[in-house]
Amino acid sequence: MPKTLNPLQLVADRWQPSARFVRRASLACVVMAVVIVVTGGAVRLTQSGLGCPTWPTCTEDSLTPTPEMGINGVIEFTNRMLTYVLCAIVGLAIVAARARAPRRRPLTRLGWAQFWLIASNGVIGGITVLTGLNPYIVALHFLAATALLTVAVVMWHRSAEGDDEPRDLVPRPVRQLGWVLVVATTLLILVGTVVTGSGRHAGDAKKDVHRIPLDWHEITQLHVDFVYVVVGLTVALWFVLRAVQAPATPRRRVAELFVVLMLQGVVGYVQYFNDSPEVIVGTHMFGSCLVWIAVLRVFLSLRGRGEAATLPAPSGEHEALAPDQPAAASSR
Repeated sequence: MPKTLNPLQLVADRWQPSARFVRRASLACVVMAVVIVVTGGAVRLTQSGLGCPTWPTCTEDSLTPTPEMGINGVIEFTNRMLTYVLCAIVGLAIVAARARAPRRRPLTRLGWAQFWLIASNGVIGGITVLTGLNPYIVALHFLAATALLTVAVVMWHRSAEGDDEPRDLVPRPVRQLGWVLVVATTLLILVGTVVTGSGRHAGDAKKDVHRIPLDWHEITQLHVDFVYVVVGLTVALWFVLRAVQAPATPRRRVAELFVVLMLQGVVGYVQYFNDSPEVIVGTHMFGSCLVWIAVLRVFLSLRGRGEAATLPAPSGEHEALAPDQPAAASSR
């Protein structure tokens, strides 16, 4: 009986990407996940949420925006098209991870998880349009994008380490404090979506868009309270890491998180006291992605899985892989 051909195996038989290429492809997924969040925010902030009033086509009679729809249709349609760019980059990361030898199934699984998250969020985006920018669906759309960013960051991190059983690099109570930081930041993001859903940027100026019936100032204050909690946990974690003489990488990651939080705090206060100008709100959304990435990097740096395995490569391959090995060790 003839053997079934696997397209990914055919690629692996003919192409052997370097460890550095796999890491860069994984990083590209992270970058595009952030781009999707920021451009999605731009759609809302430019009142283009219903620039294409239906889905999956732009209008009932046209796949693309028509001249009568103006710039709002172009902005909304462009954001939709960026999804295909994201799919292409994730596809490249999947193929690179599959072709890399020795084969690392966790990396390919993380790549496929991103693909299915993109597909599901595309459907959620369509429901967002069909429900007239329902704020709860909009919030779900953002949270799904955040889930995609989470998986992309994990894949990026895992691409630089091995597949050994995870081992703690700090005492278990410190790891638990890291978990508390992740949970607090998750709540911060959740409350942030409620702030968005009750705020003045509904996403479309031509239609009376339903908003979450909460006082925007009160929910914003709750959001600020969670910011203080996250900052306090970050400072506490930094002191604890110093006290237990943790490796340099976790301490550096926590310092990076603190800097990002301070910058994001400045942007948040400028936004609040200037009645949420569109450019500042967009910057705040970009900052929220950076905060979440920094928190994940802190948490992931508290444990290690050994060094990534390398090939018993043919002649000339060792020279190509050598520059990657210090990078893999230093990023654990």
